[in-house]
Amino acid sequence: MDVTETENGYLVHAEMPGVKKENIDVAIEGNQVTITAEVKQEWEKKEGDRMLRNERYFGNIYRSFTLPVELDESACEATYDNGILELKLVRKAAAPGKRLAIR
Repeated sequence: MDVTETENGYLVHAEMPGVKKENIDVAIEGNQVTITAEVKQEWEKKEGDRMLRNERYFGNIYRSFTLPVELDESACEATYDNGILELKLVRKAAAPGKRLAIR
């Protein structure tokens, strides 16, 4: 997974080969980003077949990371193409400062 800081936020690229788009979930809460997915075995083992070598992973994927600033969840976008999940994460606009009255 690669995380790049951009002018208005962050760009994330995560390789997820063999995962279907509907099996990916991205959650954003404040400055915390969580990616979960499930890699399913898509073929049936025929009777009499014997697996000689299996190097592919099947199961659940979980990745969570914290960014230095809060994100604007409504402006963030996620796309998935050719096994690459791309997240465009937009920083939340800074709230204007508040002057305190001195009593």
